[in-house]
Formats: sequence, structure tokens, C-alpha cells
Amino acid sequence: MPSKNAVNTLQDDATRPAGGPPPLKDKKRKGVTERNRPLWLLTPGGLLITVIILIPLVLALYMSVIDLDQYTLRKWLTTPFIGIDNFVEAITKTDLLRSIWISVSFAVLSTLVTVPLGVAAAVVTQNPYRGRAIVRAVFLIPYVLPSFVVATVWRTMLQPDGIVNGVLQNVGIDPALWLNGPMSYWTLVFVEIWAAWPFIYLLALAGLQSVDHEVHEAAAIDGALWWRKLREVIFPYLKGPVALAFLLGTLNHINNFTLPYVLFGAPAPADVNVLPILVYVTSFQSFRFGLSAAMAVVSLILIAIPLFIYLRAVKLDVSEDGGKK
Repeated sequence: MPSKNAVNTLQDDATRPAGGPPPLKDKKRKGVTERNRPLWLLTPGGLLITVIILIPLVLALYMSVIDLDQYTLRKWLTTPFIGIDNFVEAITKTDLLRSIWISVSFAVLSTLVTVPLGVAAAVVTQNPYRGRAIVRAVFLIPYVLPSFVVATVWRTMLQPDGIVNGVLQNVGIDPALWLNGPMSYWTLVFVEIWAAWPFIYLLALAGLQSVDHEVHEAAAIDGALWWRKLREVIFPYLKGPVALAFLLGTLNHINNFTLPYVLFGAPAPADVNVLPILVYVTSFQSFRFGLSAAMAVVSLILIAIPLFIYLRAVKLDVSEDGGKK
């Protein structure tokens, strides 16, 4: 006597049109359940993002529209709502616009120097040669040092009676005030470049590792010169890492608080009063928490612009590779 499953199978075969697809099994429903199951693994990360990022962001947005200072902090839930007054005051009565210009120009200038420097260092250390491991280790010294240590060392060296002015005086060059006045801006750019270029170097080096050896061999067989090989073989592989380096480098420079704070103190000189220092001074020295929250929101919007452009460009690249417009 045939089993129940066999009878059901014969009935399905009899009712299915000739040449038609087989009926869907319960396995599909089971597969959907299995695909959804790993989403539970995102719960710890989602909770951390909520606690560390989303909740402080909501609090900052709320603080930016209330009159919160040292007098109303104790009863901040009942602080008067003032709308966009903090934003208007930040733009018209503070150095916010000047700090934005200093931060953006400093970030762009630092990125324009660190990216070519890091790519060149990656190209130099890509191929094996005697002493390459030592060269790579030396290149990574600025990267492994904490920003606090880097700023402290350079602050000591750039004092009026420090080693930098001493060396310049010995070679016949007048000493300068590196930590105050117009030279402070270029001091900040130089120290930032010195500390940040190994990060670009690591990104570029990782991109170079993806170049197939057969491509290098084919270029060598064709007799390609080093500059043509660099332009037509190596640089195309570095397009993605270099774009990412430009984005991350610019955002890191804009958000860098430790280096200018330790190097120049707070409040910083007018020429290096970057946006993170201005927000810190407004909040923890002037105790204008609502005003500083408004400045922080403006800085968030400023940071989101290059991030949106990069994500949009990456999305377009993926769409073109996938045959979509």
C-alpha cells in the first residue's frame, strides 16, 4: 500500500501542467527563516550604536534648541525653548564661521599633502628589497604613537627655547614663535601631516596588495617603462583606496581635537581656533551648553557633506558595475 506522501506526490504530478515547474516545498519557508535568523546577531551592535551615537545625537539636537547654560543646567528638562536662536547667535556673534574656515582649510591642505605622500611611500615599499621591513617599521612610527604623545613632543620641541629654534639659530636663521601668531597655523598643518600620513600609507599599501603579479609580469614583458606601469597598472588599482583615504583623512583632520588642544591649549590662538576647540571652550569654559550644542550640530552637518558625496559616488560605481543606471 503506497504511503500518504507518495499519494500526495502522485496527485501533484497529475495536476501540474506538462513541462511546468515543480511545486514549491516547505523548504523555501524554512530558508527564509534561516536567512532572517542572523539578524538577531545585530542586537548587541545595535544597542551600542543606540547608546553611544543615537541617544547623544538626540540630546545634542534637543540642547541646541533650548537656553541651556550653567544657571539652567540643574533643571534642564524645564529650560525654555528658544528654537534657532542658538544657531543664529553661533553664526552672527561667535567665531564659528572663522573656525569652520580654519578647520576646512586645515583639513583639505593636510589631506592634499598626506595622500600623495602615503601613496608614494606605499609604492616605494611594495616590492621586496633588502631592509624593506625596517623601512616599513620606520614609516609606521608616527602612526603607532598616540596623538597626545605626538603633540607633547612637538610642543616641547617648538618652544621659543626649544630644539627647533636652537637648530635654526645655529644655521643662521632667526628663531620664530611656532605656537602663537601666524606661524601657529602652519605648525598645526605640519604636525598633522607628520602624524597622519602613515594612515594613508597603510590604505594605499593594502590596495597595492590586490594587484595581480601576472599584471606586473605582462607589463614587464611588453616593455612598459616604470612611469607607464605606474599610471596604467598601479594607479587604477588605487582608485578606491585613494578615494577612501581622501574621505577618512579629511574627516579625521576636521574632527581632530587632541592634537590642537595639547599643542596650543584652550582657548587656542585665533589662527588655530579650530571647530572642536571652539565647541569645547564654549561648553566647558563659558558653560553655554545650548550654544555649544548648536555648534556641534553645525559641525555634524559639515562632516556629513563629504560623507554623503563619497557614499553617493560609491553607489554609482556599484550600480554601473552591476549594469544598473
